Parts: sequence; C-alpha cells; structure tokens
Amino acid sequence: MSDAISPGDLVLCVNAAPNHATGWPVPLQAGETYRVIEIMDFDCPCGRGDALIDVGIDFAWCQTRFRLLPKPKAQTREHKVTAPREKETVR
Repeated sequence: MSDAISPGDLVLCVNAAPNHATGWPVPLQAGETYRVIEIMDFDCPCGRGDALIDVGIDFAWCQTRFRLLPKPKAQTREHKVTAPREKETVR
C-alpha cells in the first residue's frame, strides 16, 4: 500500500482502535479523512504494515488504519452567463 500512497493524498481512517503498541486510545476518528504529510518506510511493530503514515496528528500511524481514497476526476461545469438586459425608454 505504501507504493500507492504519496504525500498529499487523502486517506480514510477505517480503524480507530487503541494503539497496538501501547494500548492507549488514539486521537484518530474512524470514518474521517486525513491528508498524508509523509510516508516512512518502516516495518510496523504489529507486523501487518510495511510503512508508517504521518497525517499530522501525534506521530505516525500504521498504514493498516487507512484506506486510500480515489483522486477526484475533473468535471466540466456549464457556467450560465447572463447578459445585461437592455432597458427600453418609454416616453
């Protein structure tokens, strides 16, 4: 997964379980999106992840807590242009 994620990508937190190294509660919220700041190639102590992801909250988190969100596709929008109305002078 660490190959697919790059800094600046959006990830979805899918696991807000307590920290598996210390057992302390984590400040992440399941179902919330976070922007990736940095990816550190480091084997997580849990043995399930090969990278730690820094999202700007505390230190870095195991990549198994996140899922990569798809990048938004460019969409064309139609802009409605209004022309000024001509005023008729009534005499």
